[in-house]
Amino acid sequence: MEFKRVPGKKVADVVLYAISTCPWCGKTKALLKELGVEYRYVDCDLLEGKDADEADEEVVKYNPRHSFPTMVINGKKVITGFNEDAIREALG
Repeated sequence: MEFKRVPGKKVADVVLYAISTCPWCGKTKALLKELGVEYRYVDCDLLEGKDADEADEEVVKYNPRHSFPTMVINGKKVITGFNEDAIREALG
């Protein structure tokens, strides 16, 4: 599975699991862009085969509800859904 990298300030290791057509995922990407934060993301609905299975396993590991967007910060903090306040607080 290959993540796309969006350049910006390296404030944390930010990984976003998204769906390409999800409006909340789009809002999350837009907020990260506004904050100027570097992050990596993958649009899970565009994956196939082994990559899709791997992405599903990772999302469920962090978010058992398997909902999108799922953001993982430094491999520990998980923010599910579009939660602007939580994202701003976590990424300052």
